[in-house]
Amino acid sequence: MDSAHSELIDTLQTQIQPVAPEDTMAAAGRKVLLDQFVKMLLHEAGSRSGEDIIHVHDMRVATRRSRSALLLLEDYYKPKQVRTYRSQLQKIARALGAVRNLDVIIPDLEQFQMTMDEKHQADLQAVIEKLDAQRTKARKNLNKILDKADYRRFVDNYSAFLTHQSKSHEDASGAVQPTQIRHILPGIIYQHLGAARAYDTVLPDADLPTLHALRIELKRLRYAVSLFSDVLGSSIKEFVKPLKAMQDHLGRMQDIATTQAILNPMVSELSDGQGETLQLYLDRIEAECQDLRQQFPELWRHFNTKTVQKQLANAVVAL
Repeated sequence: MDSAHSELIDTLQTQIQPVAPEDTMAAAGRKVLLDQFVKMLLHEAGSRSGEDIIHVHDMRVATRRSRSALLLLEDYYKPKQVRTYRSQLQKIARALGAVRNLDVIIPDLEQFQMTMDEKHQADLQAVIEKLDAQRTKARKNLNKILDKADYRRFVDNYSAFLTHQSKSHEDASGAVQPTQIRHILPGIIYQHLGAARAYDTVLPDADLPTLHALRIELKRLRYAVSLFSDVLGSSIKEFVKPLKAMQDHLGRMQDIATTQAILNPMVSELSDGQGETLQLYLDRIEAECQDLRQQFPELWRHFNTKTVQKQLANAVVAL
């Protein structure tokens, strides 16, 4: 990490502030976005080097939360500005995702490898080496993006945007309008809750794409409450637990789908022994995916209980 990058992070960290119920949505949005941006920058050096896979994971999470928050708050900023920042964050997230996918697959494959005899271990080692070469290439692409002048301009412009103190504007007609987060956030939260709970009617026969779409809705709901947890009641922590459990559960199913998409084409490209051994792993994760699918309805049922939903209601009342 160079000195200018470190100085920027230090400067931005001093400006991080908690969200207050009386903040306008624009001001609150800048606060939560600044917090996520600093987290993204803190993990940049580790993502570049690959010294620990947690850095790519955490940097990717920060970019995804930022994109979700910008989508949530786009009505409170200049539309063109928001679209530009979301597009730039998406480009970074895609490059991080290419590395992250392999960061997930390789350790899982190595763990499976340890359960096999010497011959099958050797077969899988050839697969792991191919995947590691792909990861090296993906990281080079990530670093190329982070080294570009476009990225440096984005960092400078986004930093200025997030630390800009916006002025509140009164309605020209004199009409009373909701502007503060305590006025607006409850509606946003329940809108996302409704979008997620609408899947109740299709879950019995839901295929993987439908479950992935549900996961996205659950993620948006979780971000809406987690990003603004400073102003919500303490019961929000209990509400987030089953929400996170479902998101993680569906996330593992999506990881398996991604793994299958990457590894299935390799089976026919490998030698017979290596392909057969890789197929054993693919069969194992497919069985895991089916188990997860059968277990999900219980997680969904628990989330929709009055007890869990009351935790959200109590948290929102605190506004």
